[in-house]
Amino acid sequence: MKKENLEDVINDLRSRRDCLSLAHESIKKKSDQYNKVIIVLSLVTGCIETTKIKMGWNGNAVALIPVFMSSLIGMISAIMKFEDFPTKMETLVQAISLLTNTLLKARNHGELDDELLSEYHSSLQANESSLYPDIRKTYLKEAHKNLLCIMKAEQVYYDNIQKVNNGEKMSLKCDSQSDTSSETTDNIIIHTPSLDVIDGEKSEDTNDEMDKSNRPETKRELPLIKEQEIQKL
Repeated sequence: MKKENLEDVINDLRSRRDCLSLAHESIKKKSDQYNKVIIVLSLVTGCIETTKIKMGWNGNAVALIPVFMSSLIGMISAIMKFEDFPTKMETLVQAISLLTNTLLKARNHGELDDELLSEYHSSLQANESSLYPDIRKTYLKEAHKNLLCIMKAEQVYYDNIQKVNNGEKMSLKCDSQSDTSSETTDNIIIHTPSLDVIDGEKSEDTNDEMDKSNRPETKRELPLIKEQEIQKL
């Protein structure tokens, strides 16, 4: 799709940069999982070796356990080398850096000129050459979805600010995963009088205020017992 104005270029650069960031995050998680497994297996192997020496275990079966563990660690290391995680992440980091610089220049420009358009095309080339098409499609769709959700959240945020300034009710959604649960918050500041405590007793004004319910929408008061009824008791 041809980008004809500066706003379209900025939005496209944002989505493509987020696409590469998501791909980098996925590769890093996978690399970290392999590294964690290697660390755990290495520690278990060292623990078995130390226990075997302290306990004096000289059996053939016990002697083979470290061999199997070392072979397993070597297999995982070979798979990591075959996957070539560092090279993939380095390629993505360079492309992300180029897209970020181009995005910064686009935001500082007032209009779309030839120089910015040339850098935009270079960023597109870096984005397309850093990922395979099917993988790029998956992460680009996810990046578009994330950006739309962010814009929706920003719109709700500014709408609620306007409602607060106008003294209206605002809708506050606490669950970001679904739109089923929502709470309505009234923009009412409830003044709670301070409790003046003197010699362990509350003042009479405080007792009168405490007889009323804390809910602002009700005017229900608790029944008061007169002094004559207390004397009769």
